[in-house]
Amino acid sequence: MATANDKIVDAAISHQIGLQRYGTGVVRRVMAILNRVDADLFAQMVIALEKMPPESFTVQRLDQLLVEVNRLNAEAYRAAGEELDNALLELAGYEASYQHKMLQSVLPAQVAEALTLATVPANQAYAAAMARPFQGKLLREALKDVEAAKAIRIRDAIRMGFVEGETISQMVRRLRGTRTNGYADGLLEIDRRGAEALVRTAVNHTANYARQAVFEANADIVREWLFLATLDGRTSASCRALSQKTFKIGTGPQPPRHWNCRSTSVPVLKSAWEALGLSKDEITIADQASMDGQIPGDISYGQWLKGKPAGFQDEILGPVRGKLFRDGGLELDRFVDRNGKEYTIAELRKRDSEAFGKTGL
Repeated sequence: MATANDKIVDAAISHQIGLQRYGTGVVRRVMAILNRVDADLFAQMVIALEKMPPESFTVQRLDQLLVEVNRLNAEAYRAAGEELDNALLELAGYEASYQHKMLQSVLPAQVAEALTLATVPANQAYAAAMARPFQGKLLREALKDVEAAKAIRIRDAIRMGFVEGETISQMVRRLRGTRTNGYADGLLEIDRRGAEALVRTAVNHTANYARQAVFEANADIVREWLFLATLDGRTSASCRALSQKTFKIGTGPQPPRHWNCRSTSVPVLKSAWEALGLSKDEITIADQASMDGQIPGDISYGQWLKGKPAGFQDEILGPVRGKLFRDGGLELDRFVDRNGKEYTIAELRKRDSEAFGKTGL
């Protein structure tokens, strides 16, 4: 029989898939804002450059002409930051609520009757995440860095364009890329990828610290937390080394450990008798087995998915790849998701509720 801690790990992997999809939706919305402004930005860039013939080029003159371009760039990142901020506030509230519900669902009857789990308000969970840096920076600092990097890339590319005798259209093409290649061949693709990585990392960061706030609020039953990496062909060496290690609540190397990190944190419950402050003999045999305080063993993503029903596998992989997977024709060396599927918080809540029902949580 699966213990409470086994059920928590199982739910955590499924929930992390949903969080990845939620992150994909946030990325799409944030990037839509930045991409919409890019059209105006390049139009303003052309206007500015047409005012400066090559023979009159100076660095100082260029900086003056790019003031409006930089203003548009700053405005785009301000709007993108607001969209991201709203998404993270909503996520923090949902994640705290989900963790509370998940803990309630795995407690054996004797423990659930004796203890009341503490809840964490959305604003408290959000504040906990925003007060802590990821990759050494607070979110607003990271956004300013991405904005500044794009402005510098534009400025430096134009400087080099004038030095090398490029036309205005050549400079713009080098920065923006070509429509044929979906603009992915331009220099600013670097900044688009950077913005996407920031958003995905911010989503994982916010979910993790909302989680940790719930663990801390329920320290009477949560003994420690477990670092759980997505073990596949893309797992970083640092996350692979940390996976299955446990740490006291409020300590330890928190995920995300790097940009685009997919690792998560999982509560490890005390034994039933430890949580209630009783001797082991005072706990029913069933509850002793259900909540024994043991840490679940390590498992790869592929191993975990093999234990799921066909319908669940198809929901993750798609029907064709799901059948291939079941027939042994598809080895999962990466944390796969079909067609970049997106979730809103409402869809994530619905999926998590369904997962509770299917797994008996």
